Amino acid sequence: MSLLDAAWQRADAWPVEESSIVVVTRDGAFTHGDIQRRQRIASVSKPLVAHAVLIATEEGSITLDDPVGQTGCTVRHLLAHAGGYPFEGAQPAGRPGTKRMYSNTGYEMLAHHVEQCTSMPFEDYFHEAVCVPLEMHNTALQGSAAKDVWSTISDLTKFLYELRSPRLISQETYLAAVMPVFENLSGVVPAVGTFDPCPWGMGCEIRGHKTPHWTGTKNSAATFGHFGGIGTFLWVDPVADVACAMLAEREFDEWGLSLWPAFSDEVLTAVGR
Repeated sequence: MSLLDAAWQRADAWPVEESSIVVVTRDGAFTHGDIQRRQRIASVSKPLVAHAVLIATEEGSITLDDPVGQTGCTVRHLLAHAGGYPFEGAQPAGRPGTKRMYSNTGYEMLAHHVEQCTSMPFEDYFHEAVCVPLEMHNTALQGSAAKDVWSTISDLTKFLYELRSPRLISQETYLAAVMPVFENLSGVVPAVGTFDPCPWGMGCEIRGHKTPHWTGTKNSAATFGHFGGIGTFLWVDPVADVACAMLAEREFDEWGLSLWPAFSDEVLTAVGR
């Protein structure tokens, strides 16, 4: 009998046709469901794309202070949803660094910037920078850099290990990415709520003290990750030393806030956190 049986039972009762899950602890990776099942991961794409952007900074192809878009907006602003761009659309809706405005547009702008600076289609750069070294053979960007990565739990397990102990970026870059950037900004987590402050790193949302939240009540404030509107999530809790990813296909606003936190709490309880 697995320590995670109670968590798996919760997952089996979810109102979805199928889910695929991994929990990573210091003792290894524990999976549930078909971990080779491939699907679009929606906005969980953003942490993967951000990792490629951070690799581009370390290679010297770009810098975090490169200007992109409106005056005062930089790569760093766009990674942290602080560039002043709306959810969709190229017209700025605010000034950089004044509010956390969750933006798909910002990530598409980042991809275009890397593409221009490397003279390589961003889909190819993403593949070479992230997928090849992590041996994520069933992962690919097929459309918008904000939401159109396709992957499997088997591959996302490898990315979780990278997020727990990075080898593609330096420790300095990693720590800067998973700590709050422009930390005092207020803003909205789509389909969750408005928060002041609304902490975000460079690619991942940071849990902080947001209530309600899509992670568990037992997750530490340092937890970072992302969810996708299609019904997917990924989180890393560095305090508990636990990470989790889940893929399913049912809109977040139909079940995410009501069922995901209890599952995450069950996971953390099982591993003694």
